[in-house]
Amino acid sequence: MLSNFFQPTLDFAKQLDKEDNLSHFREEFYLKPDSIYMDGNSLGLLSRRAERTLLESLADWKEHGIDGWTQGNHPWFTLSEKLGELSAPLIGASPDEVIVTGSTTVNLHQLVATFYKPEGARTKILADELTFPSDIYALQSQIRIHGYDPDTHLIRVKSRDGRFLEEDDIIEAMADDIALIILPTVLYRSGQILDMKRLTEEAHRRGILIGFDGCHSIGAIPHSFSEWDVDFAYWCNYKHLNGGPGGVGGLFVNRKHFGTNPGLAGWFGSRKDKQFDMEHTLTPAESAGAYQIGTPHVLSLAPLLGSLEIFSEAGIANIRQKSLQINQYLMNLIEHELADYGFIIGSPREDVRRGGHVSLEHEEAARICKALKKSNVIPDFRAPNIIRLAPVALYTSYTEVWEVIQIFKKIMAEEQYKIFHNEREVVA
Repeated sequence: MLSNFFQPTLDFAKQLDKEDNLSHFREEFYLKPDSIYMDGNSLGLLSRRAERTLLESLADWKEHGIDGWTQGNHPWFTLSEKLGELSAPLIGASPDEVIVTGSTTVNLHQLVATFYKPEGARTKILADELTFPSDIYALQSQIRIHGYDPDTHLIRVKSRDGRFLEEDDIIEAMADDIALIILPTVLYRSGQILDMKRLTEEAHRRGILIGFDGCHSIGAIPHSFSEWDVDFAYWCNYKHLNGGPGGVGGLFVNRKHFGTNPGLAGWFGSRKDKQFDMEHTLTPAESAGAYQIGTPHVLSLAPLLGSLEIFSEAGIANIRQKSLQINQYLMNLIEHELADYGFIIGSPREDVRRGGHVSLEHEEAARICKALKKSNVIPDFRAPNIIRLAPVALYTSYTEVWEVIQIFKKIMAEEQYKIFHNEREVVA
């Protein structure tokens, strides 16, 4: 691929842009002039279609008032189900196995409350030491609710190098006392993809349910959750899927678990024809919709309608292909242009193991990020020493990647970062 034909020139970058079959989607997004956005793995940019569908939902409210639940451009009563149907191809599931609802942590609480059933010797939850902290907080909370001590009942698989997890180590930790496994699809720091198929097979071989946090993979890589027989998953929609800040999350429940009562029940988990009977006995939906809790956040759902239109047109396979190519190009440039400045690429080099961003390690990372922002490059810092760079397939050009690395080189050569303190901002 690019590693065999790489050239560090601007002309080469421009040629790659000419050959990019997704380049026309760049026009769909609001890109700030004279700025290069490399933080789409943390918050995706606004598209014109997302803006349109948000305004359409506002118009439904304006025009129909309460009748917007069943009338208008996007009736609210079934909006979460409609978005679940549109999201299903991105995670490899049937439409009824997916619902857009809640937020990442709320959905994790719901799924653990539903599927964590400590019995006999099986009382512990298996996670990992590199996962996002919010997941750990939720798991600790659920363990306490069940009357156990998180210090002894939350097992975290160790990383051998602080960057990656070895599937063999995770499998070895699948002991007879594990009741549930929660793992990331993609590690948020390094971008490593875990072998979800293998881990699911090994968990089930031992009689353990397994679920995945897809926040850093949804919209960046293809999934086959149904085919792999994953029990459940959850994710946010505001990173690679560009659903907007604080946008509503999503969850997947394998159809083999339909009929399992939700651990946290609420009226929007009702079967639709029964919801307004106002009975005090819940009749759960016969789908992933059963795991909704409260009323949908309509104005936070609406932008995702427009965004998912783009993903349907572009195709997740095409998005993945460009993502791999542009990230490989980024790593090639880093190695060629920044070799003398102490950077370490902390992401997997193999395509099959790398998600949608590149993790760049440096002891002055926080200061370098601040210098990049001063030069109108928007990166992402993760403590203690990581600069995350995310060329997004739908709106980042190869020329922009080339420009970013030239800015990096100038910052390092001129030591521009030294005017800043090497500590993170309040929001990193």
